[in-house]
Amino acid sequence: MTNLEGKVAFVTGAAHGIGRAVSQALYNAGAAVVFADIDEPGAAEAARELGGKALGTFIDVANSDAVQAAIDRAVEVFGSVDILVNSAGICRRGRILEISEAEWDQVIAVNLKGAFLCCKAVVPYMIEGGWGRIVNIASIAGKIGGLMVGLPYAASKGGVLALTKGLARELAEYGITVNAVCPSLVDTDMARMFTPADIENYLKGVPLRRLATTEDIAQAVLYLCSPGAAYVTGEVLDVNGGLLMD
Repeated sequence: MTNLEGKVAFVTGAAHGIGRAVSQALYNAGAAVVFADIDEPGAAEAARELGGKALGTFIDVANSDAVQAAIDRAVEVFGSVDILVNSAGICRRGRILEISEAEWDQVIAVNLKGAFLCCKAVVPYMIEGGWGRIVNIASIAGKIGGLMVGLPYAASKGGVLALTKGLARELAEYGITVNAVCPSLVDTDMARMFTPADIENYLKGVPLRRLATTEDIAQAVLYLCSPGAAYVTGEVLDVNGGLLMD
């Protein structure tokens, strides 16, 4: 069983879906957890459900001041940040002629710039501690494109994969690992944008014949934060039921 006692985890997008499941898994492994989300009441409620070493806080990952304020709050309460999971994300569907510039900018700002800003804010604390784990929630769409989820989402997640690998090389000398988890379609609120027919057709290409659960993703993140993954960095861990085997 993974033991993260004494570690402090900061999870974005933690009020719902994947982020919430990841936060709970890290908490159950012994870490103190900061539930960070633009939905501040949702983050606070999720933290209250666990009690003890859990804190809910507001964050707008696309705003550098808001990111720094949330990280400062985490350090004020728990002393540092050892683990960062970038799970906050949005999706705007549409082909290139259907997507506005504002929609493109919004998706890139949250999904890619947000991950960059959060990494930039926590890295000094990880360097100081000589240890760190960063896990970015990417997507299969970042590898193969994604007509179902739209061009800006696929582009943003492709950027997250490049960010992951570049940062893994940069931070290795400090004992910090940086990895990504690449889900396919997960059974969350985001999946509700698809019709039952869309999902049925999608599942025809999935050997395991089901959607991923948030717990599937949380367990992959937990592994990458565990002592057993100490020699794993720059890795993209596919959790897609066999949809893409590379």
